[in-house]
Amino acid sequence: MAGTDRSRQSDETRIEYQQPVIVLVEPQLGENIGAAARAMLNFGLTEMRIVNPRDGWPNYQALNTSSGAESVLHDATIFDNFDDAIADLTYLVATTARVRDMGKPVETPHGAAARLRAVCARGERCGVLFGRERSGLDNDQVARADSLLIVPTNPGYSSINIAQAVLLMGYEWFQSGDGAADHLTEVTRKGARPASKEELLNFHLHLEEELDACGFLRPPEKRPNMVRNIRNIFSRNNLTDQEVRTLRGIIVGLTKFKRRD
Repeated sequence: MAGTDRSRQSDETRIEYQQPVIVLVEPQLGENIGAAARAMLNFGLTEMRIVNPRDGWPNYQALNTSSGAESVLHDATIFDNFDDAIADLTYLVATTARVRDMGKPVETPHGAAARLRAVCARGERCGVLFGRERSGLDNDQVARADSLLIVPTNPGYSSINIAQAVLLMGYEWFQSGDGAADHLTEVTRKGARPASKEELLNFHLHLEEELDACGFLRPPEKRPNMVRNIRNIFSRNNLTDQEVRTLRGIIVGLTKFKRRD
């Protein structure tokens, strides 16, 4: 379907409000980046972050495929590593083609859009992760997310590229509207804000350093999976910045007490 009336702006682009960031992790083809930008702007999403694009940046294939959505690409932020791209976000949805053994909530695009509306309504920064064309997101990247997004498809053929996935998520976001989160009940904690991904990562690294020191993360070949499982325990709890500081204080207290002995 084609057709854009540039004399009109949708309510989505006129009204200033929080919206999810679209994060493309190590995309391989410029054409897919451009098509993703086009899908975003179709549904009022304008903030794209790109982690380590294979063919560098700027990418003229992306511009050629964006079909009028060049503004999204010109404003896109490029990151050399994944952690920096998500550091300021407090809620992350990871797209995946399969359920991973991580004990995370699994949602359809419809459910994820409603959840993201609720998060944005609280003034938080949130994002949706889209992985590489060939292999998707790796387990460590998925472990950093708060929930998983899986698109129900024909079991006999479930291949969806990045641009298609962005289009589906953008459509559901646009359809959900500003009042879609009214039915969601959220717990608020006075005087606290949700912990950012950077704060959570620093806590995880602090905890893992002490677990290495006491010999808990052994044997070495099992360490990566143990670390992911531990991180998942905390990512399911929507920790606030104060709770993260408290947990780090507990670690310091326990390790100091042990060292005195």
